[in-house]
Amino acid sequence: MNKQLIECVPNISEGRDEAKIKKITEVVETVEGVKLLDVDPGKATNRTVITFVGEPENVIEAAFRLIKKASELIDMSKHSGEHPRFGATDVCPLVPISGITMEETVKYAHKLAKRVGDELEIPVYCYENAAQESKRKNLANCRSGEYEGLKEKLNNPDWKPDFGPASFTEKVKTTGATAISARDFLIAYNINLNTTSTRRANAIAFDIREAGRIKTEDGSPNGKKVLDANGEPIRIPGKLKAVKGIGWFIDEYGIAQISYNLTNISITSMHVAFDETCKAANERGLRVTGSELIGLIPLQAMLDAADYFLVKQERSLGCSESEKIKIAIKSLGLDELKPFNPKEKIIEYMLEDASNKKLIDLTLNDFADETAAESMAPGGGSISAYVGTLGVALGTMVANLSSHKAGWDDRWEEFSKWAEKGQSYKNRLLHLVDEDTNAFNKIIDGFRMPKDTEEEKTLRAEAIENATKYATEVPFQVMQTAYQSIEVMQAMIKDGLQSSLSDGGVGVLCAKAAVTGAYFNVKINAKDIKDRVFAEDILKKAEDIYQKTAQIEQETINYINSKM
Repeated sequence: MNKQLIECVPNISEGRDEAKIKKITEVVETVEGVKLLDVDPGKATNRTVITFVGEPENVIEAAFRLIKKASELIDMSKHSGEHPRFGATDVCPLVPISGITMEETVKYAHKLAKRVGDELEIPVYCYENAAQESKRKNLANCRSGEYEGLKEKLNNPDWKPDFGPASFTEKVKTTGATAISARDFLIAYNINLNTTSTRRANAIAFDIREAGRIKTEDGSPNGKKVLDANGEPIRIPGKLKAVKGIGWFIDEYGIAQISYNLTNISITSMHVAFDETCKAANERGLRVTGSELIGLIPLQAMLDAADYFLVKQERSLGCSESEKIKIAIKSLGLDELKPFNPKEKIIEYMLEDASNKKLIDLTLNDFADETAAESMAPGGGSISAYVGTLGVALGTMVANLSSHKAGWDDRWEEFSKWAEKGQSYKNRLLHLVDEDTNAFNKIIDGFRMPKDTEEEKTLRAEAIENATKYATEVPFQVMQTAYQSIEVMQAMIKDGLQSSLSDGGVGVLCAKAAVTGAYFNVKINAKDIKDRVFAEDILKKAEDIYQKTAQIEQETINYINSKM
């Protein structure tokens, strides 16, 4: 079963005092199993977005400690800033990341909210999926009136907090209220404009955001509102669903921005919001100059943005992950205001264990030295996987060259699909480079287990057997993947750039070497497996792949020789 992971993204009402921010964020790291991912202060907004992740119980403990510390250090009666707010910890959303449902996350949000209300005596409003009545789903409703209107709000029976005191006590005067939710992954995303006009920035925000703008009789912002039968203002919806937005001026940058919350990126992605904003700005005589990501973003959102802009250029999508990240950054102008470090802004990269050194992260020279060293790993299995990686990398190269060949503009998509396939095979084989060494190490770990008692001997034998099976399955996966990857090279040899014919051929030779090397590893490990049914089955399948690959290799050699 996958480990349950949730993300917590509290926003505190302090963005200028670094010492206070540090004291507040430090408490997160006192909870075992919680990783502090990002601290993003804003001076103009006087607000800091904090992001941490971990297993649910640990995360809500860290969130509680953070809310407590913020309530001790931040005095809301003295706070000012550009961003709407009503509490020291203004909002504290929980976001399901993996292995957990939204319904389960809601229960944790309510558990946290109750504890904050009961123990810290802070009014808590539950919003989004954690809302206990429909009008509280929207954060803007819960926070309406902001801190300055909180006393009146708490006296209104319709706005009694879900948890905590319903009165403006001396403590609440300094802490304000907190909004706690369970929500989908939200991207806080600001788009930069070449203007200082908040009014014009707001006009674009109203064009784009789902809520749009209030309809007026003469169509002007200050005209008489058009009301429905119930006396409520009629709204003209904006272009994009699942988008909230306002315009503001940021002293720190000297420009106006449109500040968006993209509440469901499967409905409206970052790149679509950016492009539609560019269009709306152009129509109003303005220009988008770049953008700013607040907090973290999923890797896939960056890759999707790169693909979107590559398709617009009619360029191959079969480039590396790092290249796509670079394309997304430049296309969206994410580095206009300050450097954009993917290792610090992409959530999957932040979760990587820096202590877990990978072979594939070594330089070519260091990898060769590591292989040559007096140790049994990395061995032939890892090298076979890497040779296969190089083979399909060559095939992918030919696909990318063909996609961009002058005169073949109408075929770019055909070759782009082959390049994407090649990248997929390449990534799988790269993963297997390290996995083969990991599999070997599991066997060593099994042999190191104690064997003093009969029970220990039994457990040790089971561990060795399971590890040996896995150490056979991994090179078999190398065989399968390297064999499948040959389709890329074959297609490029036949239909791709003919000046790169030899590159496609070398790719096939590498794939054959990978299959053969991995086959040797399957055979040598399978002989030690006690479960002979398992062993004979995998050996039979491996022999079939080996024979098919050998035939393709010979056919490829004959074909290329005939063309030279």
